[in-house]
Amino acid sequence: MSHSANVLFKLLKKYSPEDTKQRRARLVSEAKLRAEKKEVKNPKPYHLKFGLNHVTKLIEEKKAKLVVIANNVDPIELVVWLPNLCRKMEIPYCFVKGKAALGKLVHQKNAAVLAVTDVRKEDEGEVNNLAAAFRTHFNDNK
Repeated sequence: MSHSANVLFKLLKKYSPEDTKQRRARLVSEAKLRAEKKEVKNPKPYHLKFGLNHVTKLIEEKKAKLVVIANNVDPIELVVWLPNLCRKMEIPYCFVKGKAALGKLVHQKNAAVLAVTDVRKEDEGEVNNLAAAFRTHFNDNK
């Protein structure tokens, strides 16, 4: 795996959505706070968006900052048009090896595409570096 792929997967792992155990623990702690009449703070959740239709909508609305496409989607016709859409909307995209690896990040068996929409302040520089690298390597490479 190349250096940028390692950096990308490390970043994506930070924004993996919560699984059922984490969600249950969060809801129980919020319920306890409500029972004690304390204020419940719900910070905006930062997590990966997945699903072909959902990611397509995010690209069309220019909400996606980075799009990750699996290289082994079958049938390929499902995602073959995504690079052109990303180029048209000027959103950086990349291909990675294995839809199972993307699926693992979002607690699914497989995932064809992922999108990063919002990131925390400390990760903005890293996302901008990856976006610039992907623009030169994928978007501008027609």
